[in-house]
Amino acid sequence: MKFLEESIVKIGLEVADAEDAIEAAGNLLVDEGLVEKSYTKAMRNSYKENGPYFVLAPNIAIPHARPEDGVKEASVSLVQLKEPVVFGHSTNDPVRLVFGLGASSSDEHLILLQKLTTLLNDSVNVDKLTSATNYEDIKNILEMER
Repeated sequence: MKFLEESIVKIGLEVADAEDAIEAAGNLLVDEGLVEKSYTKAMRNSYKENGPYFVLAPNIAIPHARPEDGVKEASVSLVQLKEPVVFGHSTNDPVRLVFGLGASSSDEHLILLQKLTTLLNDSVNVDKLTSATNYEDIKNILEMER
C-alpha cells in the first residue's frame, strides 16, 4: 500500500480545470506503476458522468474509479494545486487538494478512506497540506498522525 509517498505527491501544480487536476492525480499513480492508464481515464469519465460527488469537504477532492478499471496496488496520491479549481460542487468548491485514490478491493478502499479521513478530519492538517511548500512539510504532517 502506497500512501502519500514522495513519488506520488506533487506540490504547487498549475492546472487548467478539474479534469486536468484529476488527470494529474491519476498520472502520479500511473507513473509509479500503481494503476493502469485506463484508471485515470475512468476517474475522468466518472467525473463527467456523475459530477463532483468526490468533492467531500471544502478544498478536498478524492477522485477514484472502480478496482476493475486498472488498479494494481492500493495507493493514494496528492496533487496540491497552486490555485484553487472549481469542480462544480455547490458547497465545497473550490478545491486545492486532489487525492487520487486507487484500491483493488472494497476492504482496501475502506482502509485508504479511513487513513485519509483521519488525516483530513483535523482542519489544522488541511491548512498545513494546503500551504505546504515541499514534500518535507507533507512528511511532517503524516508523521504527526502516526
